[in-house]
Amino acid sequence: MGNIATTIKRFLSNKNTVTIIGVLLGIIVLFVGYNYRVSNAVETQLIPYATKTIAATSEITKDAVSQMEVLKSTVKESKTLISNVNAVLSTQEAYCASDRTNIPAGSFFYEDSVMRCRDVTNNALKRMPDGYKAVNLPVDLQKTYGGSMYPGDYIDIWAKMEIDGKIFFGEFITKLPILDVRDSNGRSVFFGGNQSGTPALLIFACPPDLFWLLSGAIYKGENTIELIPIPGNAKYTSEEGETEVTSEFIRDRIEYYLMADPGADYNIGV
Repeated sequence: MGNIATTIKRFLSNKNTVTIIGVLLGIIVLFVGYNYRVSNAVETQLIPYATKTIAATSEITKDAVSQMEVLKSTVKESKTLISNVNAVLSTQEAYCASDRTNIPAGSFFYEDSVMRCRDVTNNALKRMPDGYKAVNLPVDLQKTYGGSMYPGDYIDIWAKMEIDGKIFFGEFITKLPILDVRDSNGRSVFFGGNQSGTPALLIFACPPDLFWLLSGAIYKGENTIELIPIPGNAKYTSEEGETEVTSEFIRDRIEYYLMADPGADYNIGV
């Protein structure tokens, strides 16, 4: 027994032996670590997604949801991505698309696009910030870019006017939030599953300091002032910003037109 211990001791005291063992241990650690990282990098999990477009405020049903495998690393990168199908389909709670926008077919579900159905409201005024007033702008399918303007979007308003025989067209108001889009029957185009409706009216949440100016410009009609809604890209329309007049020239001209008819009632709302 003592000879075995002595042999092992001599073996381990040999510098070459220690070096070889150290190299082997290092290779083993690298091999294990590499395989662990590769395994994590390619590991997948099931994520729910919409198989068809789900209109704002509509209930999310089983036929509208499926699951696909995605990399776990992708899921970890998004803090708002819903990774559990029970968060959109549940026997205990009915879930709906948010009252702000539709969920497109093929899209994943995110925390801000899904809400409990019992929390959904179809009343546009209940989504209006305190102090704001509602303003209606008549539109059609063409002016809404084929129905591409949604509740919750922030868009710009441009003005077209004829001044001294010349047509003037320029940016008027930026970042005006859309409360709702209604059809010619007054029904919401996107809320309540009425996605077949044709846009006829945009309802905006207007800051009180711009209410008289904007509602008055709409009241004057297209013969004098034509207001045209202009959207930006996805990032621009989804990000909140300050609603403000960007052309003092247009403001002055509109105020001139309005003051020329001081008896008009510009209290235009829903």
